[in-house]
Amino acid sequence: MRLRPSSLLPAVLAGALALTSALTTVPAATAAPPSTSCFDQSVTGTVEEQRLDNGVAGGPSVPAEILARSGFDRQVRLFSHLLCAVPNRAVATTLVRVQGELLWRTATYRAQHPQTAPALPSTDDRGLYWARISMALALRQWQPHFALGTADRAELIRSFEYSSRGITSSRFSPGVRKLLVTGFDPFTLDADIRIGNPSGANALTLDGQRWTVNGKTYEIQTVMFPVRYTDFDENMVENALAPHYRGGPQHADLVMTASQGRVGIFDLEVFNGRRRSVSSIGDNNNLWGGGTIYAPVVSPSMPPGPEWLTSSLPLARMSGATVPAQFRTRVNTSVLEIPAGETLPVRRPDGPTPGSIASEGTGGGYLSNEVAYRNTLQRDLLDPSMPAGHLHVPVLQFDPANKTAITDPTYETNRDQIVQGAHAVLRAALG
Repeated sequence: MRLRPSSLLPAVLAGALALTSALTTVPAATAAPPSTSCFDQSVTGTVEEQRLDNGVAGGPSVPAEILARSGFDRQVRLFSHLLCAVPNRAVATTLVRVQGELLWRTATYRAQHPQTAPALPSTDDRGLYWARISMALALRQWQPHFALGTADRAELIRSFEYSSRGITSSRFSPGVRKLLVTGFDPFTLDADIRIGNPSGANALTLDGQRWTVNGKTYEIQTVMFPVRYTDFDENMVENALAPHYRGGPQHADLVMTASQGRVGIFDLEVFNGRRRSVSSIGDNNNLWGGGTIYAPVVSPSMPPGPEWLTSSLPLARMSGATVPAQFRTRVNTSVLEIPAGETLPVRRPDGPTPGSIASEGTGGGYLSNEVAYRNTLQRDLLDPSMPAGHLHVPVLQFDPANKTAITDPTYETNRDQIVQGAHAVLRAALG
């Protein structure tokens, strides 16, 4: 039986401590001594990893301050220390998976328990993001004393990504109704390195929670997706969601993807388009999806499917949720299509017309729309009766006067109220 986060974290910690003890007591003949000197810092990280040193207006590293004030800096140091003690690939495989799951469990536990200043508030999602980026860079720069090929290292990084995003641990307890909710990492970090993503904060606050609605018990599991085209092209979304569509004990009763969308609005996106079309911003590695609104493209890994898919969430109920006063909810039906037989995109406020090409779904032409499409495609392929769809939560904003500090009361209140509203919208789906 799966434990709630409050009781699971000590169990995960116990397992991590056992592994730590084993690694630091391996005989010297078979293991490198524990240290943090087994890294080649000349190995260049990804664009995303290179931001770890970025500050505001030439100031000190913002990621380092976020890590320190969220407590995740300790986990990063422990991971680096343990890597230097790993004796072989088999132990490395176990270490990476355990430490990835520990990172995820620490983040969800923290998000659901009050924090005391000067620590960042519990709902702050940025510590998890920057810890994951730091630990991925450590794996990339790690120089073990045994042979580690390029493919082996890539598989370790992939395992860490999946385990630190909740994908490997999204297991439901028996005897409950099951809700799967997703979120995203922060993005547009070149515009503001301080930014977080309230859809990610929402996911962290929900993971493992149980709600009782109309006498029925619901358990919520969550996962977090990267803002990277490559991971989508490698079918991370399908790998994370498909097990919950295939029947059996892990079959969900509702799957809702979520992301950050527009200022002031909870958008329930009705029509999901098959194609990518955003050319104004890249992903977190500054890669472009390859399409424009005039020539939208399909991901090379996208399974066969129609041009448009439709949400099957109970949108009318969800749109009636009571959200904080500064926000509103909307059932969004506006799409951008290239009509059949034409070449220029046309805005359609009431959804697509027959035979059109998807330039933008109601959720746009970026990864928010794509995660929604991939989710509802899995629904159509594996369980057409499943309630599934996408929620865009409002944009998270700093106090306009704050240009340098990593947080402020406006930012924190804004995030908490977005999370509160997202909870209300999800709860409304349950009737």
